[in-house]
Amino acid sequence: MLRIAVAQFNATVGDLTGNVERILKCAAEAKARGAHVLLTPELAICGYPPEDLLLRPDFYRACARAVDDLAARVEGIALVVGHPEEKNGSCYNAATVIENGRKTAVYYKSSLPNAQVFDEKRYFAAGTEPCVVSLGGVRCGINICEDIWVSGPAEAAQAAGAELLFVLNASPCHLDKTQERVQVVGERIDASGIPVIYCNLVGGQDELVFDGDSFALDGRKQVVMRLPQFEEAIGIVDFSAGELRSDDLCAELPLEAEAYKALVLGVRDYIGKTGFKGAIIGLSGGIDSALTLCVAVDALGADKVRAVMMPSPYTAQMSLDDSREMIRQLGCRYDEIAIEPAMNTYAAMLDPLFAGLPADTTEENIQARIRGNILMALSNKTGALVLTTGNKSEMAVGYCTLYGDMAGGFAVIKDVYKTLVYRLSRYRNSLCQGAPVIPKNIIVRPPSAELKPDQKDQDSLPDYEVLDAIVRAYMEEDRSPREIIAAGLPEADVRRVVRLLRIAEYKRRQAPIGIRITPRGFGKDWRYPITNRYPDEF
Repeated sequence: MLRIAVAQFNATVGDLTGNVERILKCAAEAKARGAHVLLTPELAICGYPPEDLLLRPDFYRACARAVDDLAARVEGIALVVGHPEEKNGSCYNAATVIENGRKTAVYYKSSLPNAQVFDEKRYFAAGTEPCVVSLGGVRCGINICEDIWVSGPAEAAQAAGAELLFVLNASPCHLDKTQERVQVVGERIDASGIPVIYCNLVGGQDELVFDGDSFALDGRKQVVMRLPQFEEAIGIVDFSAGELRSDDLCAELPLEAEAYKALVLGVRDYIGKTGFKGAIIGLSGGIDSALTLCVAVDALGADKVRAVMMPSPYTAQMSLDDSREMIRQLGCRYDEIAIEPAMNTYAAMLDPLFAGLPADTTEENIQARIRGNILMALSNKTGALVLTTGNKSEMAVGYCTLYGDMAGGFAVIKDVYKTLVYRLSRYRNSLCQGAPVIPKNIIVRPPSAELKPDQKDQDSLPDYEVLDAIVRAYMEEDRSPREIIAAGLPEADVRRVVRLLRIAEYKRRQAPIGIRITPRGFGKDWRYPITNRYPDEF
């Protein structure tokens, strides 16, 4: 029997010493649980994705020293560890097998992804040979992430004699990806006939969140092991007589729980790994800032979060009351700063220049920018990071103010559609033992920016159900306006939303990065030109 430990841990990009220590800690626990081999995620030594660190020769030298250090310090258990490697002038995404202080085999990733958020062809050469190593008398093949998503590498390992396949992964999450992974791995099992152990990274790295969700699939494509999502964990899998067995089998999360946990982990790791002292949020009494505040408190603790309410003459009393109630429930620091004095000062300064011109969105944007200035001043003074509160629906159509509500360092719900914001808010309330943390008024009242009397979002935008459907079809699925209209969405709304989406590109380029939870977010995997005269197909 071969006992395999699957180390689903949270690596930090560039923290080679810290990552080695984490692997050694996992190895000690795995050894104590009787494991013969420890499987780690893709590029576990350096974290994923290291991006242009991979263009630095000194980075490869440092990673090589880290692998040597790891090999010299681990005893009594074999390791399969992911790392970048330079060899003969080429750079590879590698996995090295370490046994008894020696590096006994190395595999180079053969399929390099270059779509969505991946740029591996920018950095790596493709490996060409399978790698099969005997561990405890079992012939184990090795693949790395994308290798399992395409035909060829798994089959090559099986042809080279593998009876079990290890797959090292740094697979970022998006909603409903669990079943997609199982299906893809099942297809490789159909082709190769050998069971698979899939070890995935967990943790936040800039806009990406890695969800763990490591699993093992036996030769009949049954899930025999699954580790929790969004948590560090070590799973144990036994392989004997061609069969996999494990007692570690977590249930899949429902969509709302998956999305919420991804946001919490993304905020916790971005703040924690970059060294900011906490988070500051502009609270408005609306649902977006309410959800963002909940995520921040759950990620960091109430003592690390500060909410600032900045009412104007257009702020409803309900907004103030609901914000105060949220703070009472959550217990974080709260300040109220009225912005009317600043509005009056700006008006006096600009009246001579605006003489004869009607009031319009200019005056509304000034309010947002006053608030942005206040939040950034507090950030500068305290060392806490401003978390912006705009959602994906607003980001798509530019329903946001540059240097106003877009001012900040991290956009928590940037990839969360407005319709999902409501679902997540109800989900967060479902976790409460007593009164809901997000007051009912915030969830049921019509959304409003409250920048002029009786303002409603739907004065400027289609209903969010329609808006989100159009954005999803155009932006995530690359469907033409003609196809979207043919699918039954109103032509006038389609024309309007597509136009707004296109002209807002210059705003999005200046927005802070934010957590990606959909198959395509406005970040690494959206690269449209700002200057763009392509006529969409209507």
